[in-house]
Amino acid sequence: MKMKLLGFAFLASMLLSSPGAFARDTAYFGLEPDIVTNYISSNSSKIGYVRVTIELMLDSAKHLEAAEHHAPLLRATTIDIFGRQSEEQVKSLTGREDIRRACLDELRKLMKAETGSEMIKDVIFTKYLYQG
Repeated sequence: MKMKLLGFAFLASMLLSSPGAFARDTAYFGLEPDIVTNYISSNSSKIGYVRVTIELMLDSAKHLEAAEHHAPLLRATTIDIFGRQSEEQVKSLTGREDIRRACLDELRKLMKAETGSEMIKDVIFTKYLYQG
């Protein structure tokens, strides 16, 4: 019984480590520098700000050049999205996920309009700081 279980574990590890098990052509593009912008604070006498490091997961390494070319437009769009958010959205975990999805949707539409390909698989916030 132990040998069968060990054999199954070995076979599973071999299958998962094979090159075809994972997308080999996925690439990442970081929007640099970090996105730093204000958001709508509930306290009118205080300005809230958010600082986010964003990585874009591209469906192919061949899209890196297009992402780099359109980086200013991608940055401006994400800054605009964050600037429209309420303090509650920025500070809550569910709000953060909603913002991430909004960024993904908007950036996909933008790249589809500019290049003919959505190309962005995901938007990843690797750093997320706020004060307000």
